[in-house]
Amino acid sequence: MGFLFRTAFWFSLVLLALPFNFGDGDQPSVGAIQAFVAAREAVGDVSAICERKPDVCETGKSALHTVGIRAREAARIAYELLDSQLGQSTPPAGQPDTATTTASIPAAQ
Repeated sequence: MGFLFRTAFWFSLVLLALPFNFGDGDQPSVGAIQAFVAAREAVGDVSAICERKPDVCETGKSALHTVGIRAREAARIAYELLDSQLGQSTPPAGQPDTATTTASIPAAQ
């Protein structure tokens, strides 16, 4: 989700930097520098929301914690699924891996 926000932000800055002349006289033109300053002020305002409304930050922290737990569990399930589908098993600790063969190193006799 953060990737989408960053992409949209940078894409909007690129669009503001390109010199289009549509002749729309109703709205004043905004340059890339003005947009960057406004975005920086918006980030500062969002970061100060924890001081104004601490319950919002607590809820956000709990939500991020829940998302992290679910992502970890999904990764574990995906790992187990791939491990069972690919049939790759790791040798016991201390034992050499004799199932894997390579073309560059001959097997030990």
